[in-house]
Amino acid sequence: MTTNHEAEAAADDRRPPTLVFVHGTNSSSFFCSGLISELTLRGHRAVAVDLPGHGAEGFFPRAYQAPQDLEALATEPSPLAKVTIDDYVERVVDVVRRARSHGPVILAGASQGGVTVSRVGNAIPDLLERVVYMAAYCCVDLPNLAAYLETPENSESLLPRVMAAMAADPANLGVSRINWRSADPDVIDGIKQCLAGDFTDEGARRLLNMLEPDEPAGIPMADARGEAQTWGRIPRTYVRFTLDRLIPPALQDRFISEADRLTPDNPTDVRSVAAPHVGPFERPELVEIFSELAGR
Repeated sequence: MTTNHEAEAAADDRRPPTLVFVHGTNSSSFFCSGLISELTLRGHRAVAVDLPGHGAEGFFPRAYQAPQDLEALATEPSPLAKVTIDDYVERVVDVVRRARSHGPVILAGASQGGVTVSRVGNAIPDLLERVVYMAAYCCVDLPNLAAYLETPENSESLLPRVMAAMAADPANLGVSRINWRSADPDVIDGIKQCLAGDFTDEGARRLLNMLEPDEPAGIPMADARGEAQTWGRIPRTYVRFTLDRLIPPALQDRFISEADRLTPDNPTDVRSVAAPHVGPFERPELVEIFSELAGR
């Protein structure tokens, strides 16, 4: 719970904000490194969070290394099987509280990172100056990410092409394990088309080497609805990625519409960038958007 002291500090503080970024599935803070470098060089404060089991804590199964053992990869246990959405929220809340001692905080999430952003917004709304969704899941009417995958607005998603790289049964391992190092050219092409449609082949290969194999299987089923009385009080921005083939623009627009219906007095600030799902986030248009938000 937010204390009165924290709420008063959040209301009265006029110091420059800190931008806190939350990565998406099978990813890490490294994906925001270019964006953070550009923002820092413009004089802004910015930091990216490694969610539990990612980045410096990332797990790479022995069977994932070359030469791969695909049979062992399907069964090798993962420590991420025990990680929950509450662990994600706890990690981000801790970062927000620490950053908040230096001024206001703008919390941004990409892709599945939107689930964590909404849960943090429900938990500590008075400590957040703004929440930002970058082509991210922003659940309002439906309870979780998985429910939105079944909507008509998601019908053109190329996510099934990424799932063709699934290396294990999530029900058995407790994680979604993606073999980004697959030798199947059709699988690799499907991943590129879904996540990085306008990347060069060389850029797509760099992407594959940045992605991590394991993600807790329970995150898509976790309740992630933004609540009107908490999350709904926070000013929000949604950055639409118009070339996104994982979260189609139609689904992004549904998230915006649902949020605006829930909080008509707090409408979404909507921006659009011609980018595929993974950006990259240091695209000049995104740098400009966050520089403006931080400078307000």
